[in-house]
Amino acid sequence: MNYELTDLPERTRKPRQEGFTMAMDKGLSLREVEDFIDVASQYTDIVKLGWATSYVTPKLHEKIELYRSANIPVYLGGTLFEAFIIRDQLDDYRKVLDKYKLEYAEVSDGSIEIDHGKKCEIIRTLCDQVTVLSEVGSKDAEKIIPPYQWIELMQTELEAGAWKVIGEARESGNVGLFRPTGEVRSGLVQEILTQIPNDKIIWEAPQKEQQVWFVKLCGANVNLGNIAPSEMISLETVRLGLRGDTFHLFLKN
Repeated sequence: MNYELTDLPERTRKPRQEGFTMAMDKGLSLREVEDFIDVASQYTDIVKLGWATSYVTPKLHEKIELYRSANIPVYLGGTLFEAFIIRDQLDDYRKVLDKYKLEYAEVSDGSIEIDHGKKCEIIRTLCDQVTVLSEVGSKDAEKIIPPYQWIELMQTELEAGAWKVIGEARESGNVGLFRPTGEVRSGLVQEILTQIPNDKIIWEAPQKEQQVWFVKLCGANVNLGNIAPSEMISLETVRLGLRGDTFHLFLKN
């Protein structure tokens, strides 16, 4: 850091299991990726190429290599996975993972219906190839999943081999874990945490108010995802109690 301050929470260091931040790349250019890495690589644990943007992104291989050169792994958005699955192209999806030498993959069913047994089978299959992040929750704002079902889905997907489970929120932060207004479904989150270890969950929280809420609930080293590249420095100050929203959270006096 650039100077010394007392009464700051201890942040975990990369590579880390907790305090994990997933940034969402929705179509950055190579030059923008270079700038992003220059500013925020130390705070970025993994980058998701949002939904199916990788299908139309120019110079995709070069982009992935740029991230890799900064020791930031990349994975493809869950919507792309679902686009392959609904077309019965799982083997083709696995070839894409190999083609781009990807070490992570997301398994999700936010836009389509997948039998949960089949979803877990896919997780087990992909675990032989990559580290799997599995996403729970629907992108349909009208589909409300009760807390006990969130817990059951998360538990079985972790048991199937998922490294971490992701709580769905979309890039907008207004479905799944959140109400259409962006307000956290606080009862849902707290009930999930009674059964699922906090370090096994990545909470999608694209909005600043959502990030603040999770830091206040779970501490500086909560796992957060769908963070805009331009918000990575801002999020780190929230984690450290150096933004007004969490300013008093970690002070001892």
